[in-house]
Amino acid sequence: MVDDVRVLRLLRSLTDSLATLRAESRADAARRADPMWLAGVKYTFITAFEACVDVAQHMCSSEGWGPPADNGEAMTVLGRHCVLTQELAVRMRQAVGCRNVLVHEYIAVDDAVVLARLDDPADLAAFVGAVSGFLGEADDD
Repeated sequence: MVDDVRVLRLLRSLTDSLATLRAESRADAARRADPMWLAGVKYTFITAFEACVDVAQHMCSSEGWGPPADNGEAMTVLGRHCVLTQELAVRMRQAVGCRNVLVHEYIAVDDAVVLARLDDPADLAAFVGAVSGFLGEADDD
């Protein structure tokens, strides 16, 4: 059984990260010139993606849907079990790939890709909505 409190705490963290990313997407040129700005954006993405992974892995485990082969597969499993739409599951699997690059291949990160994600973090918001909706439906059962 999904630990709603745990998942909701993770979704709250993700929502906070999303708010930060949205605010930083409006940063002016002077703020963006600070070398810590982009580093902070990257770290915020890492923690946001990590919260998604933690939610997905917890749900796969607690619902008996796993274990997924890796964190990307955890998103696919959520799609398979209608927590996420198939399209969102694919995009979240790509987000996990982005997280892996930020964490493990940080020297090779294409900053333009990070900035493009910053301009449109809608997948993170959709993830929060989908998981919240699933939890609400589970409470109705």
